[in-house]
Amino acid sequence: MGLFGTLKEAFVASTPSTDRGSGTTESKGAYWCHDCDERLLDLDVAGEEPPACPDCGDEMDFERSPGSTGCAC
Repeated sequence: MGLFGTLKEAFVASTPSTDRGSGTTESKGAYWCHDCDERLLDLDVAGEEPPACPDCGDEMDFERSPGSTGCAC
């Protein structure tokens, strides 16, 4: 395998995958505390109200990923 084959394999391996497992529920985003750099996936939060940050106690902000990979990061 030559240099180009190696480079192609590296890029193919690093391509984001939309397959995030076999779960039936898909995440819509994540809650963030920007001051503490804490992140909680929306699927891990009970209820409709924004959760409090586990570190500082402030209300966390909900944000959606602009990408189409299914990841809320």
